Amino acid sequence: MWKAILRPTLTLVVLALAVLAGRALWSHYMYAPWTRDARVRADVIAIAPEVGGQVLDVAVVDNQIVRKGDVLFAIDPARYRLAVQQARAALAATRTERAQKRAEARRRAAVDTTVVSSESRQSAQSTAEAADARAQQAEAMLAAAELDLERTKVRAPADGWVTNLTVRPGSFAVAGHPMLAVVDARSFRVEAYFEETKLGSVRLGAPVDVRLMSGGARLAGHVASIARAIGDPEVEGLLSNVNPTFHWVRLAQRIPVRITLDEIPERIMLAAGMTCTVMIHPGGELAAAE
Repeated sequence: MWKAILRPTLTLVVLALAVLAGRALWSHYMYAPWTRDARVRADVIAIAPEVGGQVLDVAVVDNQIVRKGDVLFAIDPARYRLAVQQARAALAATRTERAQKRAEARRRAAVDTTVVSSESRQSAQSTAEAADARAQQAEAMLAAAELDLERTKVRAPADGWVTNLTVRPGSFAVAGHPMLAVVDARSFRVEAYFEETKLGSVRLGAPVDVRLMSGGARLAGHVASIARAIGDPEVEGLLSNVNPTFHWVRLAQRIPVRITLDEIPERIMLAAGMTCTVMIHPGGELAAAE
């Protein structure tokens, strides 16, 4: 008789466990804060020369690691050296003129008013002040010329990797026109796109596990911020362009969540654009408390 009781009991127990397991899996899949839609991001700094001229030398190769201040490429400095010499000559001339005008103003100020009128004294003083202003202007022009000469050597603004190197010796550099880029080594992060149904479990500062698609390497991080807006394709200009039909299909929008990586082991190579899976653990603060 016990067999007749045990068999339906085991069946009910197995069925109950299956229901609980299915519900747990469904809740985990639908509401747990995890996503496969995540990308590694980094700041890409566009490198553009501040002065123009022919490129004489390129000191780096594509994908090379560089340190902040390293020379990337050099522009022909001949024209800028001549500009510095010209500015120095102009400064010397204005300083000589300033010394002369100051001496004249002092002599006229020392003479009795019966010999030199007040108007003549004021005129000499104004001329001296004008000469002083021209000297200051010449000093500024010299500083600008020296700065342009220094900027013929284009340097890395941050530690990182050279990418998209298209400049070659003999190329003509145009001021303000990007010629290569540097991926900032200190800016790597993860941008994870969570469905809006899962945002209720996302907390600022919560610990995060990041698993890279490339080899399954794991990284640790924490939630840094949650985006407060996403684009609306139905808004055009000042008026909403609402689609007149509705197919009764509701898709959860994906909201960007920025994740800061706590540490990047040397053995792991990161590249902006890599795909990864993100799992957020409980903890942290509510986003509204920011």
